[in-house]
Amino acid sequence: MSSPKSTKKGGAATVAPAPDCPSLVRYAELLKLRGLSASTQEEYPRYIRKLATRVGRDPAELDEAAVRGHILYLQDEHHYSPSSMRTAVAALRNFYGHLLGHQWRLFELVSAPSPRKLPAVLTRAEVARLWSVLRQDRFRVILRLIYACGLRIGEAVNLEVRDLRGGEPGFPRIHVRAGKGGKDRFVPIPEIMLGWLRAWWQTHRHPRWLFPGVGRGWRDGADGTSPARLAAAVEPMGVSSIQHCMRLAVAAAQLPAGTCVHTLRHSYATHLLEEGVSIRLISAYLGHSSLETTLIYTHLTAVNEAGARAAVARLLAPTPATLPPPATQP
Repeated sequence: MSSPKSTKKGGAATVAPAPDCPSLVRYAELLKLRGLSASTQEEYPRYIRKLATRVGRDPAELDEAAVRGHILYLQDEHHYSPSSMRTAVAALRNFYGHLLGHQWRLFELVSAPSPRKLPAVLTRAEVARLWSVLRQDRFRVILRLIYACGLRIGEAVNLEVRDLRGGEPGFPRIHVRAGKGGKDRFVPIPEIMLGWLRAWWQTHRHPRWLFPGVGRGWRDGADGTSPARLAAAVEPMGVSSIQHCMRLAVAAAQLPAGTCVHTLRHSYATHLLEEGVSIRLISAYLGHSSLETTLIYTHLTAVNEAGARAAVARLLAPTPATLPPPATQP
């Protein structure tokens, strides 16, 4: 296997760019035909381009042994995390299996399990501290919405005005379109949250998005939050700006290390469970494809454990009907 040539520029070694690969064009078309998500269509070819850069030729020319060597290289030299390794192998499997038709056993043998860790969850007091430090309405409203409805950050930023319609009177819902896995779902929304959403929309009245993007330059003092600019936005709010705000808020509220936007979704599920909501309903609200995924929250609630202990204690607790009759006096 040949290695890509290196060049010297400014005293530092640089790796030659990936060669032109006709197979990558066909690969992009294949991913599009298979209807994979936009992020997957962007991510998978990136891993194949990395391979092309490393070997200095079209990766379609490689055999199974060469691809095996590349996977070992990612593990041993680049120390890919289990998540990154799974994505890389999935990209390679699609390229060599679906595009080129190679029936290699290699991809059945590769395993990169992640250690199963319990997700971080905030207490209700910690959630209240978070709200107390948020100053800008656009961040305050969207973060409260993520918590109030258990949304993923990408689902929240892409909500449209039309998604607030529907539902029976007194039981408002939002329509989450094309969530993870391309699945739609309806999620109940508290009346007070619905009011906050409508009040926020009144400040900009964008014809499509509930959370229009402010455009570039807002951190440099550009007037990106003016109603006129928000109303004319051509894309929704950026995910990175919400994550940046959350990092600052976590520090200001002195929340546990590792708290992020997704922690609000975990907290939503755990707090619903503590309120006695059915695990199946919670699973549906979260958009999980398997109930097993939702069951992890049963390990995060002290109320659930306390209730289980009380139920066990009641199993053989004596009742008046089962108590022995009082002893008669001799």
